[in-house]
Amino acid sequence: MRLDRMLSECGVASRSETSKAARAGKITVNGAVARKPDLSVDPERDEVVYCGTPVRYRKFVYLMLNKPDGYISATEDGRGDPVVTDLLDLEYRKMGVFPCGRLDKHTLGLMLLTNDGVLSHRLLAPKSHVAKSYAFKVRFPLSERDVEELCAGVDIGGYVTKPCTVDLRAEQEGVITIVEGKYHQIKLMMEAVHNKITYLERITFGPLTLDEALARGAWRELTTEEIRMLQG
Repeated sequence: MRLDRMLSECGVASRSETSKAARAGKITVNGAVARKPDLSVDPERDEVVYCGTPVRYRKFVYLMLNKPDGYISATEDGRGDPVVTDLLDLEYRKMGVFPCGRLDKHTLGLMLLTNDGVLSHRLLAPKSHVAKSYAFKVRFPLSERDVEELCAGVDIGGYVTKPCTVDLRAEQEGVITIVEGKYHQIKLMMEAVHNKITYLERITFGPLTLDEALARGAWRELTTEEIRMLQG
């Protein structure tokens, strides 16, 4: 692999930045100054140091984010609203990390961000039926009949939702688990039983559970075990 490609994929430097740093003698490979950006390197074995900082090669990264209120689930927004990738270090943004799926602007909680497009596509494919759980609160008490209707599937504007589970913790709050992700789905499901969501937080996504140690707006890389579970 070319040196400039490796540094670009790692989010360390663009190809032009690599070329400039190489000319200035600010990159070493196995202790020797690398003057050419097209130098062939083995990212798994060679020791690359860029401007005094050792580079760890990772083609893909996987992050867990505790999404705060008011952020758009995107890498950019034409209206100028803050997006979830604004919360990340520049290194990850340079690596092309993006949200795997969406949460509404005012929905909180667990988001997976990655630059692994193949995994993201598989997790979001309708046929995958990846389960997602949300803690919720509603304006009015939910009756037993309301819960039965929600679990069986409700019409949300010409589409009948797939069966889900609802675990009521109180008359107006609980946890709902769905296996699809239609636009505003849970909000529309509650409206179908004449209710209204007042609070919504995703707490699981597939095998991932929101890390309670993550403050709102904070993130961390997934552990090796979490990545293994995601990849199945």
